[in-house]
Amino acid sequence: MFPSADGWTFDQVKHLELPFDWKLVDGVIAATGETKVWHNHVRGDLLGALRNARTDPYGVVTGQRVMVDDRNIPVPDVIVFDPRGMNFFKAEYVPVKNLALVVEVVSPGSRQHDRVRKPTLFAATGVPYYWRVELGRDRKLAVHEYLLNADTRSYIPAPMHPVHHDKLVTEVPYPVEIDLEALVGF
Repeated sequence: MFPSADGWTFDQVKHLELPFDWKLVDGVIAATGETKVWHNHVRGDLLGALRNARTDPYGVVTGQRVMVDDRNIPVPDVIVFDPRGMNFFKAEYVPVKNLALVVEVVSPGSRQHDRVRKPTLFAATGVPYYWRVELGRDRKLAVHEYLLNADTRSYIPAPMHPVHHDKLVTEVPYPVEIDLEALVGF
């Protein structure tokens, strides 16, 4: 029941009966935080929009563990991934090498992770695109779109549209248009 000095691994944790949903951060078991209704609504609508626009070979899921390495297993809000080479019916996680896009909807308990840690982690592993979705004080959404700089293994703001307001229009990882006002317009 105790981790080694290097921390827990996925194979050790997956067999534990934990009373909460979990992720691994540098070998430390972390509970996935509770989110507000607006967060879940926005996450669900982004999932739907990305699924509706999806092109082959991509899949889109939410709440799925991603294997960065044996001691880092984050659970992004939404991922777009290439399922080829995966055993779809037995997979316990999506390998980071299969990711095309990670979407994080920032909430009070995840600000530091979504703005700093996760982009650094996913860029270092070569994930091509990262979106950070923020709710402003005016209760309007802003989607920060990032592209991977392959030379530095870091994200840079998308040159044509670094921040989307009102409407998100992009061609990567495939063409998609999302009415951001409608996501929180209830």
